[in-house]
Amino acid sequence: MNALNLVYVCSLIMMFCGGWSFVSNRKHLLNTLLSLEFVMLSVFWVMVLYIMSVGIEMYFVLFFLTLGVCEGALGLSLLISIVCSHGNDYFGSFNVV
Repeated sequence: MNALNLVYVCSLIMMFCGGWSFVSNRKHLLNTLLSLEFVMLSVFWVMVLYIMSVGIEMYFVLFFLTLGVCEGALGLSLLISIVCSHGNDYFGSFNVV
């Protein structure tokens, strides 16, 4: 197994761990946001590796990274507004509907 395949396997394991953390740990909103960012980071890593191996431009990767940063900022601002209005970030303590 060469080094590039090992890096692909490690990034897929990162993606699986982030998805498993998102599905299994749904008690706090901050934990779910962190696991989504971890999945976003692993997808970004896979895209960078693929685009570097193919040898095409990196514009799509930068666009994806920009969307990931916007998603993180939006999630953090929603978390802050929920904590200010409800006092905590437990999913069981507030009704989002």
